[in-house]
Amino acid sequence: MSREYAEKILDLIDKSPTAFHVIENAKAILDLGGFVGLKESEVWKLQEGGKYYVTRNDSSFIAFTIPKSDYKGYRIMASHSDSPCPKLKENPEKRDADYVRLNVEKYGGMLLAPWFDRPLSLAGRILAKDDKAEGGIRSILVNLKRDVAVIPSLAIHMNREANSGYSYSFQKDMLPIVSAVRASKKDEKKDENKTENKTESLMSLVAEEAGISEDSILGNDLFLYVSEKGKVWGVNDEFIASSRLDDQECVWCTLDGFLDTAKALKGEASEYVNMLCVFDNEEVGSRTKQGADSNFLESLIERINDNLGRSREDYYTAYANSFMISADNAHAFHPAHPDKYDPVQSSKMNEGIVLKFSARQSYTTDAVSAAYVKKICEDAGIPYQVFVNHSDEPGGSTLGNISNSHVSINTADIGLAQLAMHSSYETAGAEDVEALREFATAFYNA
Repeated sequence: MSREYAEKILDLIDKSPTAFHVIENAKAILDLGGFVGLKESEVWKLQEGGKYYVTRNDSSFIAFTIPKSDYKGYRIMASHSDSPCPKLKENPEKRDADYVRLNVEKYGGMLLAPWFDRPLSLAGRILAKDDKAEGGIRSILVNLKRDVAVIPSLAIHMNREANSGYSYSFQKDMLPIVSAVRASKKDEKKDENKTENKTESLMSLVAEEAGISEDSILGNDLFLYVSEKGKVWGVNDEFIASSRLDDQECVWCTLDGFLDTAKALKGEASEYVNMLCVFDNEEVGSRTKQGADSNFLESLIERINDNLGRSREDYYTAYANSFMISADNAHAFHPAHPDKYDPVQSSKMNEGIVLKFSARQSYTTDAVSAAYVKKICEDAGIPYQVFVNHSDEPGGSTLGNISNSHVSINTADIGLAQLAMHSSYETAGAEDVEALREFATAFYNA
């Protein structure tokens, strides 16, 4: 079943080129599962046995199930919806000689080289005038689903040092070409600041995709993405490759586990509110209203408590009885660079979920939370492994420690092992996706 389930995850990733599409697709799945969508701006009337979700900024969501009003605490899994990529600036189309290029900037810690010479498409959301919408403005998801851009490399003949190491300037080297400027027969004058004499602008394509006029667009959050679909590969079909494995692998696997347990909880598991969080903006620090460093989770927990008529004392005891799993991918051992890894403990693809440790607490796992995760895995027969950074390599961080500054409960950081993290196209183990789904199911049922 590993290949079948891996292909399901790859298909969901392919349908979710931006954080906004992640949330839209997750909402559709939750709706099919009988969940009720809530709005933060409205009064809630939560009920025992209810299944709910709430979104923020259309790029984050929290789903939760309420077994009964006198629940003991919360079981929470969290991941993130965003991935590093080029983001369009305002008024992005820029004429350079006989080309139109896009003025873009880095979103997140991109590995730049793999973005060159690949066909790119465009997706995200736009805000447009609409007299029928609330406030006269409507948010519209767009996905061009066609190749519209390429970031071309400079030929080796003009950069003989290209294979000896090159420091990229994002503003100079990373602006993608989207069209060629054609001279107008009626008017030979060329205005270097305008692009009227090309046949069609990128934003006109966006407007056409959205079914609106270009002049009705008031704002946009648009991103370039690699249009190549994800694949299962390897002599024994043991690997998967795709854009955005970090962190959509974790999003879709934990969502499946969450939905498995939302159908029926038994025994001790029915004493806890199960929550699944997907936050945006992890790749840029999480310090946004929809990020892990916001009050989204904290305010939701408080709101559930108050809505069910529980006391402040109940609120604090539930906190003390809670546990969080931060699910964000881990670095797999790279055979060409063993010196970058801990000589004893490094993670490998297809060997199960990765339990991540860091003395500087960029991963929040400690002895208590590690013991809990290991016990769940051993009881359920789920393979797991341990990752620690090489002592001279500080490594990255994730949303667990950031969220803990607001919701301070026992937390463990886990993930799935992958290569080429933050590349435009990443590699992971085909078997590991099932391990994470099984872990999520076991965690919520523990």
